[in-house]
Amino acid sequence: MPVKRSRRAQQAQRRRAPGAAGGRGKANRAEEARRFWGDRAAVEEPAPAVRPTPDASALVRSLGPPPLVGHDRAAEAYFAAVYDRAVGLAAALAAASGLLQAEGDGEDDPGPEAS
Repeated sequence: MPVKRSRRAQQAQRRRAPGAAGGRGKANRAEEARRFWGDRAAVEEPAPAVRPTPDASALVRSLGPPPLVGHDRAAEAYFAAVYDRAVGLAAALAAASGLLQAEGDGEDDPGPEAS
């Protein structure tokens, strides 16, 4: 007499990928990971040091005020807060990976904010 499976077991069997029950060795998984992540030997030099911008909303401000009649000042303030937060998080990620440019390092160009 055939074994009767529960509905849940039948659904789980259908969801499994073909060949998931076995047949994949460690070498095959390692090859798949290498193809996905890339070859370690081909890694390029790290990116140049990151210098956070002192004015995160300059580009967006250059487009003009947001089209929110009566709320444009408040919207600009909220947008500026979001941009500043994004710059802060990007700087934190750069610092965590060792890519943050230290104060006084790098170029002597003070940037557009000095002119």
